[in-house]
Amino acid sequence: MNSQQTTVGLLGCGNVGAGVAKMLLEDGAYINQKLGWPLALRKIAVRNLACGRLFNPPPELLTTDPYEIVGNPEIKVVAELMGGIEPARTLVLKAINSGQHIVTANKALLALHGPEIFEAAAKNRVEVLFEAAVAGGIPIIRTLKEGLSANRINHIVGIFNGTTNYILTRMSREGLDFQSVLNEAQKAGYAEADPTFDVEGFDAAHKLILLTALCYGIQPAIEDIHVEGISSITPQDIEFAAELGYVIKLLGLAYRSADDDRLEVRLHPAMLPKDNLLADIGGAMNAVLVSGHASGEILLTGAGAGMMPTASSVTADLVEMARADRSRSFQRTPALGWCQLSNERPKPMSEIRTSYYLRFTVADKPGVLASLAGIFAERNISLAQVLQKRPDENGTVPLVMLTHTAMERDMLLALKDADGLPAVQAPTMLIRVENRL
Repeated sequence: MNSQQTTVGLLGCGNVGAGVAKMLLEDGAYINQKLGWPLALRKIAVRNLACGRLFNPPPELLTTDPYEIVGNPEIKVVAELMGGIEPARTLVLKAINSGQHIVTANKALLALHGPEIFEAAAKNRVEVLFEAAVAGGIPIIRTLKEGLSANRINHIVGIFNGTTNYILTRMSREGLDFQSVLNEAQKAGYAEADPTFDVEGFDAAHKLILLTALCYGIQPAIEDIHVEGISSITPQDIEFAAELGYVIKLLGLAYRSADDDRLEVRLHPAMLPKDNLLADIGGAMNAVLVSGHASGEILLTGAGAGMMPTASSVTADLVEMARADRSRSFQRTPALGWCQLSNERPKPMSEIRTSYYLRFTVADKPGVLASLAGIFAERNISLAQVLQKRPDENGTVPLVMLTHTAMERDMLLALKDADGLPAVQAPTMLIRVENRL
């Protein structure tokens, strides 16, 4: 192996892998000029040699055997771009145990098996970089690990999934329903054929787990955080939110509660005031809002997915890996920015306190509002605002309430009682309102 170059192997040549191959091969001279030596692509493992690709590397670079890369002493850095859990986990661990450094865009793998992978990397004195695993082309990982390393993070809040943000943006601007926009998003390539992972929040939740680890030194399990998607959001809710001065976004939030200093980590639709920095982030864009005790608020926004934005982050990690390997400075900063992770678990969702938007579907009868107000009063939930519209052709009325801050457990118990009233015609819609960000 030429000691004057850093050799790279790619596991996967799908959307992201093709973008990385394109950058390494077409922009190699530019990267060489910035780096000072070549970043040399040696091999690409694919499932099917004959498969059509968005970028076609030279055929001699392709192989169907990942072990031409993993464990190969001629390859210094392995970029795992396969996605999924297996065989990615097995291949990554074997590469690490062979002394190879890892770059990955696989947020699900790191969210579910990160501790195992990072422990193996530390033991073998190799590095794992994963800028592309969160928010595509936005350099949030490096910002948190290095740029904000001296800051205590007050909160980190973000729009971490472009598909859901695209859907909510179209619904808001054009008054369309969720299913109509989803169908169009699938045709346009913004949503997968099976969109569950995106629209039900799991993709964004995996990213939130990694950001929580970077900010607070705690990597929560997926079952320890509240995850809720956008499929129940209606044009009616978006219209009411706008009338009340809010927009609806799928938000990931992590912060220490001012009430008891316990960590809150949650991912769900939320109403944001229209003057919030995240409120105007539209289309398929991602955004991350970080508040440091010294830095103040910092907003990073950009393409959260896509071939070239994600490839940009992967290639940046490869360049950093090459520099660190040349200077033998690996493990200078632990993979998650902390020398040791805490075993603390986030606060249960039942104990969080926030404000709420509630949309009731009620019969047009006297005394309904008084009955509902009485139920909330029994749970010490006070109302901040009430909107009531005209009855529809069926004699039902949408009744909207905004509450002051309340505990989630009390709110759910109150809604159980409220939905049991004869006048309430359908399950009540609940959206949390984030006024304190």
